[in-house]
Amino acid sequence: MFGDVNNVTLLGNVTRDPDLRYTPNGSAVISFSLATNRRYKKGEEWTDEVSYHNIVVWNNAESLSQRIKKGTRLYIEGRIQTRSWEDKEGKKQYKTEVVADRVLLIARFEGDNSSAQSEGTSAAPEDTSSDDEAIDPNDLPF
Repeated sequence: MFGDVNNVTLLGNVTRDPDLRYTPNGSAVISFSLATNRRYKKGEEWTDEVSYHNIVVWNNAESLSQRIKKGTRLYIEGRIQTRSWEDKEGKKQYKTEVVADRVLLIARFEGDNSSAQSEGTSAAPEDTSSDDEAIDPNDLPF
């Protein structure tokens, strides 16, 4: 038998502080954007191309929201998910996100008065994944 694969691996920098929200049943979830760069040679010049990814994290969301901020370097494993809804005018809207199953802090900060460490001085990556039960994407508060 053949199966499908929906795996995403990203290494990049957080572009905005995480948004911590709660579902009606009290489950915490954070969302933020992650930037990844692709460098390629165009003629004789090197060119950087930036891609932005919408990230959603359910596992350890409250703890993680306190440990990352804009500029934090993260390694993320997860899956792609596209949600749809109708806006106020009845027009169908779509949003594609990476639902993270595993998050490693490559360069992190602790508390409000620290900034993310530079790449060369970061501590060992910290795995913030968990084996918590799966969350229904329809519970997303955004």
